[in-house]
Amino acid sequence: MTRERWPAQIAWWRADEGRVSAFVVVLVSAILALAGLTLDGGLALAAKVRANGQAESAARAGAQAIDLNAYRSSGTLRLVPAQAIAMAQSHLAAEGAVGSVAISGDTVIVTITAAQPTQLLGLVGINSLSVHGQGSAHPQRGITAIEP
Repeated sequence: MTRERWPAQIAWWRADEGRVSAFVVVLVSAILALAGLTLDGGLALAAKVRANGQAESAARAGAQAIDLNAYRSSGTLRLVPAQAIAMAQSHLAAEGAVGSVAISGDTVIVTITAAQPTQLLGLVGINSLSVHGQGSAHPQRGITAIEP
């Protein structure tokens, strides 16, 4: 390289200083957004599975509130609604979850709504994701066949 060409090469590099920086900022932002969707999406999915498990477990606890007098006298399985709701709510409280409990016939239905805090999506203003879980159960005499 000769000395005459050296200043021209320096001028060429100086002319592109800002263009590469803007590209890098946009590229890094896009990569962080995709990483945030991946990480926080996985955490939200895990929270949904946990909420479903808690709801199903609470529903099974509530389905144990059988009216023993009716069962002993006539063999009829039916729930004591107030006791079933109390048992399901107690189970939710023991697990640290908050949800609603409803009785429909002889079925206990539990619904949980929880907020999963985000890790990377907080950088773009999404601080939490809402997850829902639901479970239901009804009393059984014993398992004689697989239910659909």
